[in-house]
Amino acid sequence: MKTKYLGLLALSVSLFAACNSSNKQNETADTVHAARDVDTLNLPAPDTTASKNNFSKVIDWPANKMPIAPKGFVVSKFADGMKSPRNIVVAPNGDILVALSNSERSTKEAIANAISGKAKSEVGGKSVNTIMLFRDANQDGRPELTSTFLSGLNQPYGMAFIGNSFYVANTDGLWMFPYKTGDTKITGEGKKIVSLPAGGYNNHWTRNLLVSKAKDKIYISVGSGSNVGENGMEHEVRRAAILEVNPDGTGERIFASGLRNPVGMDWAPNTGMLWTAVNERDGLGDDLVPDYITSVKNGGFYGWPYAYFGQHEDPRLKGVNPELVKKTLVPDVAVGSHTASLGLAFYTNNKFPAKYQGGAFIGQHGSWNRSQLTGYKVAFVPFNNGRPTGPMQDFLTGFIADASKSEVYGRPVGVVVSPDGALLVADDVSGVIWRISIEK
Repeated sequence: MKTKYLGLLALSVSLFAACNSSNKQNETADTVHAARDVDTLNLPAPDTTASKNNFSKVIDWPANKMPIAPKGFVVSKFADGMKSPRNIVVAPNGDILVALSNSERSTKEAIANAISGKAKSEVGGKSVNTIMLFRDANQDGRPELTSTFLSGLNQPYGMAFIGNSFYVANTDGLWMFPYKTGDTKITGEGKKIVSLPAGGYNNHWTRNLLVSKAKDKIYISVGSGSNVGENGMEHEVRRAAILEVNPDGTGERIFASGLRNPVGMDWAPNTGMLWTAVNERDGLGDDLVPDYITSVKNGGFYGWPYAYFGQHEDPRLKGVNPELVKKTLVPDVAVGSHTASLGLAFYTNNKFPAKYQGGAFIGQHGSWNRSQLTGYKVAFVPFNNGRPTGPMQDFLTGFIADASKSEVYGRPVGVVVSPDGALLVADDVSGVIWRISIEK
């Protein structure tokens, strides 16, 4: 049975839920559970024998070749020459901060990846563990100042600002540093205010950050330490979840759970709801399980590892935890299986055409465990008043060089809207920050 277009079908669930909830950040899972556990998807049957590995091979971008945006847009390089730019945030004064970090492999893993071909699809070697600052004061798309903002970190990803503090999420902890607006370098001593679980499945080391609108809470995304808990759930404490803490690191609680690998996070315009992009599990076939973007309900459980995309029970864990299966919420929008959707940013500027305003851009790093490559692009989902209104669309493509050879030029990760209204995209394997702006 063929998979229907998942995003559009899931949309009916989200719209139904929207009619039965206030869409406020303090809304609890219990408030919307009855409306959101309606299963409208027609997914293929899971097949634990059907998984395929197809690692991409990264090649250099040819001279004068760039990703492709829709008509009316211009693609340019905002910055290049970096090792593994992963995430991007905008400082209070408009400075652009970029976290440079990559997966680090043990000797055993490096040998295995070289044999399998996986090594050709990723940035190798030791992570530089640095945050770079770019200042484009005149907003012409060409930074006048570049500075090493902070170094000596441990696989940093998430970055955030509250008052006179700068926060960075290393893979093993949340750190706070003194900061004042306009600083081009962190000089004060930082302190670790939250220890985070680290290790496990080697691609789930990223820890992203999102600050509440009131600046009184910090949300931390923590991916699972395994595919489906195969190492024992005792190793998954405080993982596959979004944590909530106070700005000083106290008051930690699990805001939502069952999210296998939530990375991108942003606030939806108008509704004030927290949304996240989630990488789902492997090993059930080419077309399972769909990655997704979803609004995140306070206290909500999203299935991992026992169920997926609603109450579809994982056959590898059949009968293990039926009560949690029954509590599993249906995500809002499916964005394709194995796309590795990492980046998420709502377009809140007014420079792009009206169809893009308020919508969600998604950085899809791309597949490795599917017969044919998928992802390797920036996708777009239209929204109105903070709710999805249509199917996912391609926005930035051209990263796949030759699908028949599994060759790619780049792999998008973090996305952010710059102060001048352009979209910035981190391409980690090519070391480039792409800038997409309106054609003048």
